[in-house]
Amino acid sequence: MDGKAVALKYESFTDSAPVILAKGVGAIGDYIVSLAKKNNIPIYKNDKLAESLYRLKQNQEIPQELYTIVAEIFSFVYSLK
Repeated sequence: MDGKAVALKYESFTDSAPVILAKGVGAIGDYIVSLAKKNNIPIYKNDKLAESLYRLKQNQEIPQELYTIVAEIFSFVYSLK
């Protein structure tokens, strides 16, 4: 893969917005993706969004301008369950 990977988490009872759980590029990004696959966590590929999220720090909430796209992703993921 050799791209950027960003893992998000959102706990509606404790988080006011989704936060960056983990991020990596190259081998670390590949490892994040492999862990997601191993644990049956859905993967959403969007290089532009990954680039925007990658600029944030780990445990940082996503900025308001990304709420809409990230909400669409979470909605898609929840529909898979």
